[in-house]
Amino acid sequence: MAPASYIPISNTVCVMDASGSLGLNLVRRLLQRGYIVHAAVQPHGEVKGLKGLCDDHGKDRLKIFDCDLFDYQTILEALKGCSALFYKFQLPHDQPEYDEYTADIEVRAAQNVLEACAQMDMIDKVIFTSSATTILWREDRKAMSSELDERHWSDVGFCRKFKLWHALSKTLAEKSAWALAMDREISMVTINAGLLVGSDLSIRHPYLKGAAEMYQDGVLVTVDLNFLLDAHIHVFEDISTYGRYLCFNNVINRPENAIKLAKILMPSASVQAQSFQEDGKMIQQRISNKKLKEVLVEFESHPVDQDQLIISN
Repeated sequence: MAPASYIPISNTVCVMDASGSLGLNLVRRLLQRGYIVHAAVQPHGEVKGLKGLCDDHGKDRLKIFDCDLFDYQTILEALKGCSALFYKFQLPHDQPEYDEYTADIEVRAAQNVLEACAQMDMIDKVIFTSSATTILWREDRKAMSSELDERHWSDVGFCRKFKLWHALSKTLAEKSAWALAMDREISMVTINAGLLVGSDLSIRHPYLKGAAEMYQDGVLVTVDLNFLLDAHIHVFEDISTYGRYLCFNNVINRPENAIKLAKILMPSASVQAQSFQEDGKMIQQRISNKKLKEVLVEFESHPVDQDQLIISN
């Protein structure tokens, strides 16, 4: 049985923040599917790619908004007339790295955005981009008999103890968003994405803190941009979607896969299989994206070639 299609109050949706690779390509995919898009960009965000899309689709289909996540009025302006919001937190321009204080910033931004959605009568659905790191980190993870999935949460005390600032920030922000969504009766789904692999990925990505442990635990997962876009579009358009969706399409659990990822992260370095596992055997996968795979079965994807994707640093 095919999933029920989403019938929005309005054909206008908002993408916030729209300046990164995911945001830019979400804007383009939504335009291609006939939506009118409000592209909200934070201060100092890159708008060159958006302006190119505006030239292709006209200002009547794509509107660009300056949006400060700590200025409530600018959030409301971007959301005005929209029936849905795609939200992904981007670090402020003046704080390029995750640290012990980032969680406070990300939580406050999530709260502002969800509160604004609650004030907009037309907002029918929020697609909140989170991270797989909100699931991976807990003291008892090696002793668990079941695979990690959407039912699990990273332990914030564990994250603080080992300075896993990205996981801490994403976990607290997503929990805060869920609390507000339930209190304000906002329909929300989250995409808990694995490490997004692209030409702009580097060893400095905050997701990679603890990568060696993730690999040994069988939970180091990555996602291609096309797959991540499909997941966002489908959970938006299918009215049966609910809750959290762990999103990845590759598990790094073989030395050859680990070497391939390492070469992307460190192109000039010489990496050997022994760096990952002495006996060269495959590590058992201990993480599942079954829930997402089940809803994507009948989704008609229209992927584009990797070199046609819009890449933003």
